[in-house]
Amino acid sequence: MTRDPFGDDTPVYVISVAAELSGLHPQTLRTYDRMGLVSPGRTTGRGRRYSMRDIVMLREIQRLSQEEGINLAGIKHILELQRENVRLRDELERAHASLNQLAGELESTRAVAARLAQQARQGGAGTSSGGGDLVPIHRTRVVLWHERGRE
Repeated sequence: MTRDPFGDDTPVYVISVAAELSGLHPQTLRTYDRMGLVSPGRTTGRGRRYSMRDIVMLREIQRLSQEEGINLAGIKHILELQRENVRLRDELERAHASLNQLAGELESTRAVAARLAQQARQGGAGTSSGGGDLVPIHRTRVVLWHERGRE
């Protein structure tokens, strides 16, 4: 699975620690939370708990704002696109894994079909009944065979 570039998501830091670690004022963190730029976890008493991912995102928000001159609406859009990018990469990885598994199953099925076709050309040699004729039971690109009389 793709590593999330924003880090660990365990909410452990209270707002004062998160503010110190990010170099921002606690009120700025509250504003970013209200805007949906960063969504810290909550305690049962509704207190904010920031994760390392949140701290990294806060630093990135500050960098984009101060160094790149991007406004907060633009930053929000950038962060949403980054999250979507991570989600799509994960989805693509899962699709590749599924395709690889299907390719292996197809290869295995083709090998069995080829072996059965070879047995059929040899007059059924090697079948469990000792030489009965094989006939197709289903027509697809892969033909399955069974012994005649066992339909």
